[in-house]
Amino acid sequence: MIKTVAIQGVRGSFHHIVSQEFFNKPVDSIECMTFDRVVDALSNKECDAAIMALENSIAGSIIPNYALIDKYGLHIVGEHYLDIQHNLMALPNQSIEEIKEVYSHPMALLQCKEFFKKHPHIKLVEDKDTAEVAERISKNQTTGVAAIASVTAAEIFDLNILAHSIQTIKHNETRFVIVKRTNSEVPELEINKASIKFEANHKRGSLATILNVMSDCKLNLTKIQSLPIVETPWKYAFFVDVTFETYDSFKKAKSVIDIMGEGFKVLGEYKNAKL
Repeated sequence: MIKTVAIQGVRGSFHHIVSQEFFNKPVDSIECMTFDRVVDALSNKECDAAIMALENSIAGSIIPNYALIDKYGLHIVGEHYLDIQHNLMALPNQSIEEIKEVYSHPMALLQCKEFFKKHPHIKLVEDKDTAEVAERISKNQTTGVAAIASVTAAEIFDLNILAHSIQTIKHNETRFVIVKRTNSEVPELEINKASIKFEANHKRGSLATILNVMSDCKLNLTKIQSLPIVETPWKYAFFVDVTFETYDSFKKAKSVIDIMGEGFKVLGEYKNAKL
């Protein structure tokens, strides 16, 4: 049973919100300022699971997190899609015109860049976490500085929302995964999605051959992401998500690709949150 999870950020962060929505029972959180610390907490058995953002519908993949999951041999056991609404917040009794600086996570700043073009007097500063900035402003009672964070963070830290939903694209989702040290405990009959990694040889058609095997085995490729193999310049690993109607289809594809010797590795088997 999962009782404690590691999250990137503090109370009110989007990772914290996922920890409250995904699990059927309340869980305790270990607050970590970096994803490296999240993975360390899980690897050192300080927690039962960890939550990591993998991709955003606006900004794309968070590639370093794929590498962390692979490097530490972690297993994806579930996923959760969260509607991300970014809000500009500061201490009460201030207007946007009085705000001189906004601190937030680089991803949040990227997703809100069009809003700030309308307010060129505001300096944008990258920081570690959205909610942690809100907490810091509240704790230090800092005026003239604002945060970009969730409504939950504003409520927790008693901040006033100056502008709601300031992200450029209003429908903005982030996909989070739940990772553990061990494989998924989801019954095979319920598993309909998998995350895998493989390396394609430098020869004509090698990638196409693997993709054809997936197609022949009735796997639906929903995502493919390349990542350089640091030890071998100009060679790439591919991180792929696939869905399927039966787990036997996935097992068949895995067996065929294993025989091909393409460095096939299963990063996780779980239930598709979108179905």
